[in-house]
Amino acid sequence: MTGESYRTPRVGVEAVGEFEDRRSRFIAQLAHVESEKDAEAFIEQVRSRHHDARHNVPAWILADGRERCSDDGEPSRTSGMPTLEVLRGAGLANVCCVVTRYFGGTLLGPGGLVRAYTAATQAAVEAAETDDKIVEMTLVTPVTVQLPYALYDRVTRLATNAGGKVADSLFAEDVQLSLVFRTGEEAPFVAAARELANGDDIARAHEPRFAEF
Repeated sequence: MTGESYRTPRVGVEAVGEFEDRRSRFIAQLAHVESEKDAEAFIEQVRSRHHDARHNVPAWILADGRERCSDDGEPSRTSGMPTLEVLRGAGLANVCCVVTRYFGGTLLGPGGLVRAYTAATQAAVEAAETDDKIVEMTLVTPVTVQLPYALYDRVTRLATNAGGKVADSLFAEDVQLSLVFRTGEEAPFVAAARELANGDDIARAHEPRFAEF
């Protein structure tokens, strides 16, 4: 993902949405995944759960920009792509959706299939939103600060004013603070901490990562 943030389902929860047209049932199941392997595992889990269904149509998007979908036997571009488009439109990443179809005996035609797969996926996304199962992941930079007790109050105030959050504090001979900043906001804090410590590099920034902030 090239942006500074993305939305994703919460880890370990599943959102479900349903749509019915002429007795064909479309059940969309939405889950958080971290990798292609995770996505494949979730797809297999749904296929196993709905082994008697006519189709289990998967679509997934990862935070690194990779994405994939399949029509799983439905006419080309009538199911996998509409499902993927809903995920894209919702700004979701690290997400997998599998739409299960139980055939009702009446052919819906390409337009009907696109509408049905779109509606089922939208219903799952809306269910996730309503149940607070979607979280925003922000690109953050962790910062570790090693400081004497005398500077503790001033450094924590500096961090808060710069938009940082204290993730952890370790009190020993001196204090070790673990802070988190939105990426880009840590640089002014690191500079201010160095100035406060008379030129000592007491604050060290680490590799950025995505996390809830």
